[in-house]
Amino acid sequence: MFKKLSIHPEEVASLEKLPKPTVEVRTRDYRRRQCPRCRRGCYRDNHGHRALHDLGNPRTEVPHVIEVVYSRHRCEACGIYFSADMDDLAPPGSHYTHRVIARAVRVVIEDGLSYRTASWHLWRDYQVFVPFATIQNWVEGTGEKKERGARS
Repeated sequence: MFKKLSIHPEEVASLEKLPKPTVEVRTRDYRRRQCPRCRRGCYRDNHGHRALHDLGNPRTEVPHVIEVVYSRHRCEACGIYFSADMDDLAPPGSHYTHRVIARAVRVVIEDGLSYRTASWHLWRDYQVFVPFATIQNWVEGTGEKKERGARS
């Protein structure tokens, strides 16, 4: 009833040919941080790891990944858990840095490329793969691109 999916040997060979990304390790590991709710000092409770995709080097054609080690804290007074601030690197929950988001939005809005073409452009020039639906969400979040038939 169901077909078994298999990977062809030539596809495995092409995956092995992809360049390994350069990995930059950054740390946001703090012993104490201020609680965002009650402003009391809170000790570190745990550690976390996060991988962020950044624009690769166009000359070397190698992807770039930023590995962030961050601290997690617990406020004894409020009972809440919170992490060290990483808003300067990437939006909360995102896998991509602000540089990737800005470049993708700029390619769509200023150059007038479609979302799918912009995704290919980012991979071809900067070795960062961003699904075109993600780029569409970023552009619609800025509110700058409008429907062709809509008039303001």
